[in-house]
Formats: sequence, C-alpha cells, structure tokens
Amino acid sequence: MEALLYDCLISGGQVITPNGPVMADLALTGDSIAAIGHGLTGKRVIDATGCYLLPGGVDPHVHLQLALGGLVSSDSFASGTIAAACGGTTMIVDFADPQPGQSMADALAARRAEADGQVAVDYGLHMTIPTWHAQSAERLLEVPALVAAGCATFKLYQAYARMELDDIALHRSMAAVGQAGGAVVLHSETGPLLDYLRAEAVAAGHTAAIWHERTRPARLEATAIHRAGEIAHLTGCPVHIFHIGCAEGVAEVVAARSRGVAISGESCPHYLLLTAEEHLGGPDGNLYICAPPLRSAADQSALWQALAQGGLDLISTDHCPWTQSEKCQRSFAQVPGGVPGIEARLSLIHHFGVNGGHLSLAQWVELCATAPARRMGLTRKGSLLPGFDADIVLFDPHREKTISTDTLHESAGWTPFAGMTVTGWPRTVLLRGRVIVENEEFVGSPGDGRFVRRSVKRET
Repeated sequence: MEALLYDCLISGGQVITPNGPVMADLALTGDSIAAIGHGLTGKRVIDATGCYLLPGGVDPHVHLQLALGGLVSSDSFASGTIAAACGGTTMIVDFADPQPGQSMADALAARRAEADGQVAVDYGLHMTIPTWHAQSAERLLEVPALVAAGCATFKLYQAYARMELDDIALHRSMAAVGQAGGAVVLHSETGPLLDYLRAEAVAAGHTAAIWHERTRPARLEATAIHRAGEIAHLTGCPVHIFHIGCAEGVAEVVAARSRGVAISGESCPHYLLLTAEEHLGGPDGNLYICAPPLRSAADQSALWQALAQGGLDLISTDHCPWTQSEKCQRSFAQVPGGVPGIEARLSLIHHFGVNGGHLSLAQWVELCATAPARRMGLTRKGSLLPGFDADIVLFDPHREKTISTDTLHESAGWTPFAGMTVTGWPRTVLLRGRVIVENEEFVGSPGDGRFVRRSVKRET
C-alpha cells in the first residue's frame, strides 16, 4: 500500500507529550497537524534533529500598544508579536478597554482594527469591564453578545482608580459574565487601601522604588483573592487570577479550589526570577515596578512549588513594556507599571524551570502552552494533536544565549532579564503550518496572524 504523502513532514525531533519526550515525526496538511508517528512521508521535510517539538506557546496576558495616562506601551501589535514569534509564542490574548460612553462591541471592533493586519501571530482579546460599565445594568446586558462574538473572557480589577470594582460591582459583573457562559480574568489587589498606603508613604517623603512593594502588602493581595473567589462562587462564574507573585496568594487559590470554587491562577517569569530587595531596591528600581510588586526569594520558592504541584495553572508574561525614560520618575507612585517579557518566556522557564529541577519537560509545555489554551477557550491551540493548528516550535535544548536588548526583538530598549544566560532557545517556529521563524530569524510578516474566537468551558 502506497504511503500517504502529506504536505509537510517535521522529522528527527523529540515530541514533548504529557508523558514526556518521544521520538516521532509530525505530518501536516494545510494549516493543521494531520498525523504523529513513524515512517511518514511529506512533500516538504523540515529537519528537527536535536530539537524538541512542542506546541506554539500561548501567552494569555499581554499589553501591546496600551494607551495609559497619555503614554502608549512601547511594543506595537507588530513589534510585540514578532518578538513573541521569535520566542516560540504563536498565540497571545490582549485586551479591549471600553472608554466612558463606548459600548463593549465598539471597543472590541476598535481594538481588532488596531491589531488586524499587524499581528505576526494569532491573537484573542479579553474585554475589560471598567468601573462605569460595571455600574450600568444596560452595559452589562452587552455581555452575551461579546461572548457570542468570541470574546469569552472579561477583565475585572480590584485596584486602580476608574477601573477598580467594589464587592457589589464584582458581584454584578461576575453574575452577568457567568450567566452568559463566559469567565473572568482578574487583577486582584485591595485597591482603595493600597491607594491610601501609597499616599501616606509619599507624604512621609518615601519616594524610592522599594516603597512600591512596601505599600502593597502580600496579605492584602491574598485577602482580595479570597473575596473574589467567594463572589465568583456565589455567582457561578469561573475566575482566573492574573500575575500571582506571593506565597499568600497561592495559598488562597489552593484553599478556594478546595472549597469548590472554580478558580485558577498564573504567575510570570519576573516573579519567578526577580526579587524586590535586589531589583526594586537598586538604583534602577523604577524599571522593575509592576503590580502586584516583586516579592522575596521565599515567595519564588512557593511559586515554583505551586507550578510543579498544580497549585498554579499556567505562566503568562503580563508583557507591559515602557521605555527607560518613561519609567524614570521622581516618585515610585508616578511610574507606569509593567515590565517587558513576551519573547524570553519559553526559554527562561525551560532553563530555570526544567534545567533548574523545578519542572519536567511535560510540565513546561503544559504551563506555557497547553493549560493557557485550555483555560482561555482555544480549542485548536496548545497541543500537538491531529486536527489542531500546526503551531509548532522546534526548540533547541542545547542552544546557549545571553539575554540582552541585542538578542531580543522587543522595543522597550531594556529587559529585566538582561545578563541571564539560558540554555535552550527556539530554532524554528511554524504558525498554522507556515514557517515564521527560521534558524532564529523572523521570516514571517505582520498580518500573518488572525483573530481567534474563543469559548470557555467550566473546569471541574
């Protein structure tokens, strides 16, 4: 019997499966994975000798060309997704932020108009429900239409003026989202009290970056997670907690799950690798201001343990890049929050997580691709399975690279991971069967990516 000739064959690599690495070939037809096995044939062959084969990374938390206080974050949809592609990420989820008087549908359309034709990888959007929308019964009636349009996750805040929701507003918003079949993604901190503590510190003359961490106590982050989890449970709405950086926050997620709350949580590379005293306490401390803030080495240990044992579900980047001049303010209270990180996530977690003995290869892929896809309703992403999109990374586990602005494609002009040497870097990246990175060089085009409609399922 004549062997089936596939459009493309990726051969010679180790496929990272949930049970670990296995030698196998991947066969592609069109934009999808067609088969996994041995003895397959293809019209075109990509040699993956010496590489791991893994699904394209899924980063469910990024902020590209984010408008904030008269500034715009330094990575555009084009530059940010090119950087993502070069780092092995083929799917991102950004945000649509309605303005006062603007419907959520109009905000979604406007944000898509910014991204379409510019993105180098596929993308989705979370819909933000700001303070003024949460207070409007009419605006919350828009939620089902947004879910039907493939925008199935809604960003809520417990912090930041004009964005933070009190418990009543959280309840109203979560009830609307849950009843529409969506899910909430949440910035969880005790906002009004943090505002007071920050103002009190500034009034006392404390302006150095370390006071950013000292005015945002970890236990207040944890109590916010506790309240949000109980409100989510009351309304029947699944909730995902963004950017957890402290042991107390992890403990609240684990405890809520044990009580039957439909809750998940993530962390980010900067929380796993950077500390408050070393970075916020240094002369360039303003660069590292993000919210929640960097914490301690003990918190890092708790985060790695939670990622390995299932207490936390995935790793995002919360990529929110600002230039050094934009971060250079007289007081920590004036610094735009956020750090760049969209490109190096896969390699950092491979080096410090897998090579560092915290994670297995299977857990690495689960945390950076499979779980984010599943949690965010991406039914054709995050796994190397027949019928899934052919988003594939050929990852060279022996490639050594020192991270710097010269080795990254991000536009901020600095990186919080500068000087870190990692072993393991993507060699070749495919987006829906098309090579967009070859031998570490971007060969795709802005516009290769497309909007992906999502629908979430409640996990038990």
